[in-house]
Amino acid sequence: MSYSASAKSTLQHDNERTRVTLWEFAPGDATGWHRHQLDYVIVPLTTGKLKLLGSDGVENEADLTAGVSYFREAGVEHDVINANDFAFAFLEVEFK
Repeated sequence: MSYSASAKSTLQHDNERTRVTLWEFAPGDATGWHRHQLDYVIVPLTTGKLKLLGSDGVENEADLTAGVSYFREAGVEHDVINANDFAFAFLEVEFK
């Protein structure tokens, strides 16, 4: 299945040490393929599921809970899709 990069990103903070981006998804919205150049933390603002399409073609589903963050190292390459029938949002905090 093909998804369009229609998720909305809003830069909230950017300085020499960190970048904070709000990501908002309608049902089925996707970030589009991207590779993380920096270590980052995701802070879900909504409880729900995200579909993760890896660069290796593997598809995973992640159950996220509002307020429960997770860390990832730089180098992750994927497309992130809202797998819910409701809007979903998270904050992405990148470390420069």
